[in-house]
Amino acid sequence: MITPFNIRAQQCLIGLMVGLTLVACAGDPLESGLDPFAPMVFKEGVTTMPLNPPNKSTIQPFYVSQATIFKFAIDTDSILIGNDGVTRYTVILTSPNGNSQVQYEGIRCDSFQWRLYGTFENGSWRENPLSSWGNIKDNTPNRYQAALAQGALCNFTSQEKDIKTILQSLNPNGFTGQTKPTNSFGEMN
Repeated sequence: MITPFNIRAQQCLIGLMVGLTLVACAGDPLESGLDPFAPMVFKEGVTTMPLNPPNKSTIQPFYVSQATIFKFAIDTDSILIGNDGVTRYTVILTSPNGNSQVQYEGIRCDSFQWRLYGTFENGSWRENPLSSWGNIKDNTPNRYQAALAQGALCNFTSQEKDIKTILQSLNPNGFTGQTKPTNSFGEMN
C-alpha cells in the first residue's frame, strides 16, 4: 500500500542517491579536469634575443665527440633557465678553417628537443623566422646539443634548475658530453 510516508521516503532516498552521485563525480579528476597524472601541454614563454655578442671572458669550450672536426663553446653568461622548461644559451661553433658561427638556442629536456632562435651576424643578432622545435640527434659527429643536454643542461628528462650545477658540469676536467653516472640514490659517483 502506497502511503504519503512511503512516497516521501522514496523521494528522500532518490534525492540522497543523486546528491551522493554528484559529490562522487565532483572528486573525479576526469570530471573536474584536474587530473594530476594527465600529460602537461607545453607552452613556451616569450624568448628575446640577446642584446650583446658572446662575452669573450665567459666562453667555455666543451667536448662533443671524437668524430667531430668542429670546436664548440658556450657563453656561460648567456645560460638562461626558463620557467617554461626551456634552457636557452649562446653557442659558438668553429670550423677547422677557423670560421665561427654564433647561435642562440634552447633545449627542452622533457622531450629532448632543441630550437634555433637566431644567429649573430655582422655585429647584430638576427632572429630565425622559421624557428621550430627539432629532435636532438645523439648519433651524429656534431652532436653538440646532445652533449649539452646530457652533460650539463638536463638531469635525465628534467631541466637542471641550478646554474651552479650546470657550470660545474661544464668544467672541462669532468665534462664528457654524456649522462653522468649515478648510484641508485641518484647521487653522482
